[in-house]
Amino acid sequence: MILSIESSCDDSSIAITKIDTLEVIYHKKISQELEHSVYGGVVPELAARLHAKALPDILEETKKYFPTLKAIAVTNAPGLSVTLVEGVTMAKALSISLNLPIIAVNHLYGHIYSLFIEKKALFPMTILLVSGGHTQVIDASGYNDFTTIASTMDDSFGESFDKVSKMMGLGYPGGPIVEKMAKDGDEKRFNFTVPLMNSPKIAYSYSGLKNQARLKVLEFGCEITKQDICDICASFQRVAVTHLVHKLKKIFKTKKIKDFAIVGGASANIYLRKTIQSLCDEFDANLHVAKLEYCSDNAVMIGRCAVEGYKREDFIDFEKIDVLAKIRK
Repeated sequence: MILSIESSCDDSSIAITKIDTLEVIYHKKISQELEHSVYGGVVPELAARLHAKALPDILEETKKYFPTLKAIAVTNAPGLSVTLVEGVTMAKALSISLNLPIIAVNHLYGHIYSLFIEKKALFPMTILLVSGGHTQVIDASGYNDFTTIASTMDDSFGESFDKVSKMMGLGYPGGPIVEKMAKDGDEKRFNFTVPLMNSPKIAYSYSGLKNQARLKVLEFGCEITKQDICDICASFQRVAVTHLVHKLKKIFKTKKIKDFAIVGGASANIYLRKTIQSLCDEFDANLHVAKLEYCSDNAVMIGRCAVEGYKREDFIDFEKIDVLAKIRK
């Protein structure tokens, strides 16, 4: 079995995965959303302290599996450096004490393997990764064979939802809150401009759309009503997703895509899933999504990716493993 650790942001998670059957034997995640909601977003130093407490508590429950472990897997990039180091430090300690190799897993690659939890991987595939920190379209050909073909130039898809939620005092994390408020709103009430609509660039930008929402909130001022908020959320969500689809359609027109997937925390958005399903239907592509429980950060996806690494003996010396805040190229 492989023990995997995830601490890239504000979720402390450990999982145990069987190498031969891909079965998830154990999984526990402790979220820090409540602690960070007071501040309207993740406070790195607070997150690190909470990881330092939560990870050892979870690890205590996995001791019975130690004799069957073959490797320790840990997220080492990308993410918050002060939180990544908590997981990496634990992985180093386990590697030394149990005499086991370490598998360093790129967090974004983990999200891709969330599609294949307890089942065989399917490649090639084109993937839209949307989260609080990333918006990327990736051509995936196999293990560690990923090419980014489009990305955001500023804010990410998920980050823009968080910021729109914060500017209206709705809470954190903003994605689920904005999505929920949008269900009771009129998505056509506010005609926000779709970013980069007339640009030939295959890229994303959410800073301008976020600012449009901010100006609308300021326009209402203290007289803003709940219905106004719902309508802003609905209109914002419609345009945010339209922006994704507009650029994706350009990609679909340039090459034949048989299998397409959405991964990342923001891929849990049902409005997004339905819209992407329509796009895939239009181009006769199969849509793949991870189970909702595995969309956000978790150690199970890290363990699933690590199984592939173990089979290829993709190990790293515990003295050489480093924490990387940005994605490895």
